[in-house]
Order: sequence, then C-alpha cells, then structure tokens
Amino acid sequence: MQQRFLHSDLAPISHLQIPYFEIHGANDGPTLTLIAGVHGCEYTSQQAVRTFMHTLEASRLGGRIRAVPTLNLDAFYERSPFVSPRDQKNLNRCFPGDPEGTYSDALAYFVTEELIKGSDFFIDLHAGDMVEDLFRFTIYDDSPVQDASRLLAEAYGFPFSIHQPMLDPAVTGATSQIAGGLGIPSIIAESGGRGLVESEAIEHHLRGLARTVAYLGMYEPTEPIEPDLAVRHFHRFVWLRSQHEGWWAPTVRVGEDLHAGQVIGTVSDLFGEVVEEIQSPVEGVAVFLTSSPAMKTDGLIIGIGADEEG
Repeated sequence: MQQRFLHSDLAPISHLQIPYFEIHGANDGPTLTLIAGVHGCEYTSQQAVRTFMHTLEASRLGGRIRAVPTLNLDAFYERSPFVSPRDQKNLNRCFPGDPEGTYSDALAYFVTEELIKGSDFFIDLHAGDMVEDLFRFTIYDDSPVQDASRLLAEAYGFPFSIHQPMLDPAVTGATSQIAGGLGIPSIIAESGGRGLVESEAIEHHLRGLARTVAYLGMYEPTEPIEPDLAVRHFHRFVWLRSQHEGWWAPTVRVGEDLHAGQVIGTVSDLFGEVVEEIQSPVEGVAVFLTSSPAMKTDGLIIGIGADEEG
C-alpha cells in the first residue's frame, strides 16, 4: 500500500499536504475512492478511514481503493467546525469547485478533478460536527446512477438512508451530488458527532465500509457483517431553522420517530422566557440535531428524514 501526500499548485491550497492512501489488489476490480475530513472536526469518520486502510490486504483485494483520511487540513488544525477558517465557506457546499476561487472553491475543484473523477464508486464519510448529535445515516442524490447509489447506501447498512430529490435538496454543492452527476454511484455516510472520537461510532463506519467492499466484490470478509438495524428509506431531507436567537432546548433525541405537529424543542431568551416553540412539519425521524444551547437567528436546529417508503 502506498502512503503519500497530495499537492496542488492552485495558489489558495498550495500549502496543503493532503494524506493519501492507495492500495492495488492482486485481482482486477473497480476503483473505490473514500474521503473524510471534508469538515475538519468530524473525527470518527477520519479515524475510520485510517483504520480501514491499515486492515486491508492486497492479496485479498480486487481492484483499487484510494483514500484521503483528513481532507480539510486548515479546518482540522484550527478546530473550525462547519466552515474552512481561510474563507468561512462550508466545503461541502462548494463542489465541483472553482480553480479561480477561494480556498474552499479551489480545494473542491482539486477533489473533483483528482479524486472523484476516475472513481467507479465514491464514499464521503462524515460525522456530526462539534455541536451536532447524530444517528447514523447515509445520503444519496437524484442522478443518472441513483439506483446504483441507493444500493451502495443499502450495502453500507446504516439504519436511515435518505434520498435527496433534485428539485428540493437540503443542501447543494455536496460531493455526492457532483459524483452522481458524473455517473459515479456515491453516498455520504454519517456516524458519530459532538467532536468526540467514539469507538462505537468508528466501528459503525468500519462495518459499513467492510459491508460495502464485500457488496462490490472487492474484498471477501472472513465472516458476513450484517447491519445491526434494518435500513429504512426516506425520500426527503427536511432541515429546520430558528426564527429567534436564544437558548435551544430539544425535547427529542436523534433516532426518534416524529409526527407532524409534534413539539421538538423550544428557544427561550436568556432570561428563560420561551420565544419560539419548534414543531415538526412532517412525519419522519430525527437524524441530527444541534446539541449546543446557543442558537442564532436562522440557526440550524434539526435534520429530519421524511417521506418514508412503505
């Protein structure tokens, strides 16, 4: 297995030395690309990629696996949640990137050209950020290869699989959207959160990766790794935001089923008077929520998987 650094001559990111693994199997097969650390403080996904790559044996591998365990190095070293400290942009809203843009634009362009393109399958590993609690889930997008992406999500085996429609996505400019648009089956996979390096959340990612390479016929596990919960499929991702600043107090937990009209928490002023009662607008499941009480106006509160199949 090769271990080296990736470098770009694009001025905004020319200082980066991005850690990179590449392993070629003894047999033919597809190219799978893994990245983590798009958001620098999502640690469980980064540790999972490092650990996973060190467990692989080339003699048992069919194809090639490329992996970047920590991509957004400036955000990682500055412990900057959500955004890159050099330009205050969310890297996973900047794809496919712009070689003439700022740090995040240039880094997104580099990843698109050097890592997403040339892949047969693509997985972007995440976790909840510093102030996000999260129940593990995968995302795939409308694309010419959405059926293959859905199968990739099923193989990863997390309890909630969320399909983002093209006309009403929760986010735009994400890795999975760009990869899918290029005809590369792709998912975002999330486990862990709150800036913690939790062994259980890392293990969930490792099991997801092991299931996926087995599904792709690239690596035969020593024994089958079954999902710990059945996969539930949702076809909309609903994000709620606060209308007021103040103290956020959730009354639900991640992984909990919600019904339309249910109170999921309150925002109070700093004297303790409730200024906003937050209700779920849909039937669904809470997949992530902000774990910090500090809430700005238009601050992100919760992500809900909605429009469940069957």
